[in-house]
Parts: sequence; C-alpha cells; structure tokens
Amino acid sequence: MPQPSPDRRTLLGLVGLAGMVGLGTVAACASPGGGTPGGAGTDDEEQAGVETIPYGDDPAQFGELTRPPGASKGVAVVIHGGFWRAQYDLSLGRPLAASLAERGWTAWNLEYRRVGNGGGVPQTLDDVAAGIDALADLADMADLDLSRVVTIGHSAGGHLAAWAAARGRFAAWQPERVPVTGVISQAGVLDFDAAVDAGLGAGAVSDFAGELGSSADQVDPARQAPLEVPVRCVHGRSDTIVPIEQSRRYVEAAVAAGADASLTEVDGDHFVLIDAGSEAWARTLELLDRL
Repeated sequence: MPQPSPDRRTLLGLVGLAGMVGLGTVAACASPGGGTPGGAGTDDEEQAGVETIPYGDDPAQFGELTRPPGASKGVAVVIHGGFWRAQYDLSLGRPLAASLAERGWTAWNLEYRRVGNGGGVPQTLDDVAAGIDALADLADMADLDLSRVVTIGHSAGGHLAAWAAARGRFAAWQPERVPVTGVISQAGVLDFDAAVDAGLGAGAVSDFAGELGSSADQVDPARQAPLEVPVRCVHGRSDTIVPIEQSRRYVEAAVAAGADASLTEVDGDHFVLIDAGSEAWARTLELLDRL
C-alpha cells in the first residue's frame, strides 16, 4: 500500500526550507549514479526555483518541483528510467525538468525506491502512486493547477508513466487523489512478456516484478490497455536497449482496443530521448503541448 504523504503543515514547512536550499539541474542523461546518495545535489549544483519535497519517510521518497517563470500549462511528472535499479536516480530527469519549466510547465521530477534500495513490486508502484498523489497536498500552497497532469517517463520510467494512469483501477492504490490526464512514454518498457522473452536489461523485468502470475494485470501496461487517457509513445529507431517493437506493439494493440494512442518514431538511440537539446526532445515537447 502507498505510504501516507506528510500532512499539509509539514509540507508547508518543508517547502519553505526547500525554497532556501533549492537543488540545481545537472546533466547526467546516460550515466548511472549521476546524483549524490539519495539523489540530492551538491552545494555547487544549487539553483533557485527547484524545491525538494518529500512525500514519505524513506530517503528515496521525494520529488523536485520546478516551476515556470510565468503561468503554468499544467504539471508534468518526470519519471526517470534505469531498469528500476538503484544505481540510476532522478538526476536523469533534471535536464528535462528544467526544459519543461522553460516551456511553461510545472515539473515534478519524481524519485522512488528501486531494486537494490527497497524497491520492486509493489514498493516502487506504491511510491509512484504516493508521489503523484502528494501533488494534492501541494496544490493550494504551490498554486498548482491539477486539471492537467501528464506523466513523462523514459525506459522503465515509461512503464511507470503508463502504469500511473491505470493505478486507480486497483484497490491497492485507491483512492486516486490526483488522476493522470495524459501519458508520454519515451522508449518505455510496455510489454512485460515480450521484455522477458527478449531478456531486456539482463533480466530487469524479473528482478523488478518477480513471478507476476495473477497480479500481472496490475503491473503490466500491455494488459492495462486501453487507458482512459491519451498515450503518446516516442521511440528511437536505433534503440538496442529497449527495442522500438515495445512501443509499436503496445500502440497497435491499444488502438485496436479503442485507445487514443500513437507512436512517434525518431532518429537515434535509447538516450537521445532524454537529451534536452535533441530534435527528439523537441518533438516530445510538441506532443506534450497538445495533450
């Protein structure tokens, strides 16, 4: 079950403190362990406008809130990848969060427990659910408009982004306090059976989810289609880490089931999608603005 978020009074104090010690943006798009332990930045990485806010008691249960300079288009929940493993952290999402804020979005760059630091199924799912729902406690104080909340996830984060839009179907993650209104999956792991068969990430799916059995419907996006919200998949044609067939098969099946889903194929490999200076990211921003 999701761990409860801190109460509103606690969050108010924490955000006030975070505003004074805001964490900066670091470019660590493709390197494991890009951040310091727990994902926090160092003093020379500090930058005003980025607030670090916990949503639970575990050191990995926090997010970084980056606000745009003007009116916000909505909230973009950035969920980093790394095959759900602890050596990869939310530093992967910081360049994207900064770009989103420049584009007029409020970015909520989410950290969560991963395989190796207490994560896996269901703990990682509990954290993603709790981290998104924590936005309800921040909404008034941080002047957030939660009518438009889009999850953006890369690789394993693409799985979590799609899963988050389906979480309200399952008793373990109810009540859903902050519904997701749209999904962008960047080279997401969207079909667990195919991922296991292909041995993606040297057994990453099995390490994360174990033997799913009857619980597969609660974890695997391929079994949760069609979603009730739009899904936009973006995938590099030269991706050898998460092959583009993951997105192609998901979109084909989702559309056949009546979903609003599409795939944008781009030139490049697995990591071009999280290069904030790439054409692939520019196209992703265009898709986001239309959701």
